[in-house]
Amino acid sequence: MNEQLAKNFAPGHSACAGCAFPAIVRAVLGEVADGTEIVVANATGCLEVTSTLYPYTAWKIPWIHNAFENAAATLSGVEKAYEILKRKKKLPGGDKKIKFVAFGGDGGTYDIGLQSLSGALERGHNFLYVLYDNEGYMNTGNQRSSATPFGAATETTPTGKVSFGKTEVRKNLMDIVAAHHIPYVAQANVAFMADLKRKAKKALSIDGPTFLSVFSPCTNNWKFPTSQYVNIAKLATETNFWPLYEIENGKYKINWATEKPKSLTDFLKTQGRFKHLFSEKNKDVIEEMQKITDDEWKRLVGLVE
Repeated sequence: MNEQLAKNFAPGHSACAGCAFPAIVRAVLGEVADGTEIVVANATGCLEVTSTLYPYTAWKIPWIHNAFENAAATLSGVEKAYEILKRKKKLPGGDKKIKFVAFGGDGGTYDIGLQSLSGALERGHNFLYVLYDNEGYMNTGNQRSSATPFGAATETTPTGKVSFGKTEVRKNLMDIVAAHHIPYVAQANVAFMADLKRKAKKALSIDGPTFLSVFSPCTNNWKFPTSQYVNIAKLATETNFWPLYEIENGKYKINWATEKPKSLTDFLKTQGRFKHLFSEKNKDVIEEMQKITDDEWKRLVGLVE
């Protein structure tokens, strides 16, 4: 592996083949400005357990493990301690510049860690929070989260004679984060690497709290071949299921769009978690999923000035 690419996050971790988050971590941390040190807080989840298999670690920078619920709170305390020591000129190693970055999955961000994240954003701490969104509790075997899309089959929303999968529409976390009036919020996708890196660079350059939500397919629990995670992620954006956009100082900007988006079924048929929908009795479920996607896209377009 390229030495520069592995500068902060080493190969040899135990993430599944075809997992997206190693690429996300390297892309984000690779945009930290030269001469700036990095401190990472990592909520419990797939990234944490696969990158720190005792007694080894893939992290080559200061790294703090947190419980599911408190990554943002922990990093808030570290960031504030740094500011106090710097102000009192008691910072070890002099007045070095540090960027604080938190990583969490959707379970530790949409659900269990939302209160911690909200508090940190409201207080205005200087850090970047990166969500790698694989749309469920994948570390513990694919239970539904509030990021799981309508219609998906999970261990806690199984399909059967009386169920078609998850019956609730996924939470709009981007709107929740944007409601805190922070300077920069962006939605990215591991399949659009140049866009992801650009957004990470911008987020890292801004003082105050910033937030990056990144689409992160899960080969194991979405049930697709390990070689296909980039293609599936690309389809998520090409169907408007996962739009690429950013909110800077309250202003919305769409970063990728097409006049002829692909049908949502092009995305759904690539994954085993949706295979039950391709039956006559669930035809209306797919139609409802397409309507949800279309309505959300129209709403987003309407927010752009």
